[in-house]
Amino acid sequence: MLAKRIIPCLDIKNGQTVKGVNFLDLKEVGNPVEMAIKYSDQGADELVFLDISATEERRKTLIPLVREIAKCINIPFTVGGGINVLENVEEVLKNGADKITINSAAISNPNLITEVAKRFGSQCMVVAIDTKFVKRQNKVFSNGGKIETEKELFSWAKEVENLGAGEILLTSMNTDGTKSGFAIKITKQLSELVNIPVIASGGAGTMQHFEDVFTQTKATGALAASIFHFNEIEIPELKNYLKSKNLPIR
Repeated sequence: MLAKRIIPCLDIKNGQTVKGVNFLDLKEVGNPVEMAIKYSDQGADELVFLDISATEERRKTLIPLVREIAKCINIPFTVGGGINVLENVEEVLKNGADKITINSAAISNPNLITEVAKRFGSQCMVVAIDTKFVKRQNKVFSNGGKIETEKELFSWAKEVENLGAGEILLTSMNTDGTKSGFAIKITKQLSELVNIPVIASGGAGTMQHFEDVFTQTKATGALAASIFHFNEIEIPELKNYLKSKNLPIR
């Protein structure tokens, strides 16, 4: 069994780390460089950096900030936001990212997934899927959760795998920021449907929630923000808890 990964996430807006609930009411919570160093030192397995307003503002990811964070940490680093052409990907990877993640760009131009996988390897191509339960369907949303698309979660997940994605970052908009637990049902279905690693995101509130997602689904990673940002759970403490439950933790 693959070791399970604990992944803090920095949602970036105007150069600061922010956090909301259900993708709304964003509040500044700290300096991203300082937070990245803290998580790296605490033993996080990876770090995800999402420039959440880049797509909406039609600009590229904040490269100087990516470069600064990459210099300060020694764990795998995934960057997303405003990446929509191969040149963006190259620039982000050159400035220290190990992987890139796309969401809106994958929806508007699915071929980009294949292009990135062919040029840089599928291991660095993460497709983020933001989903919300609407009218009895798990619909896929773009532009930071603002635009409902025609796509349905499971068919889209299978499509991105076939196009060459090496990993899926699944965020449940219904549970995001609620601390009520990960969306177990859809995470289980999706992680059993595809043959690539799935990171569960949205809803972590307790250490039990991490245990649940790792024992009840095939997710290999669990991403969280609020509980780490506000020191409600420390990463070493979480890892010790999961090890005590006989889960394979790095």
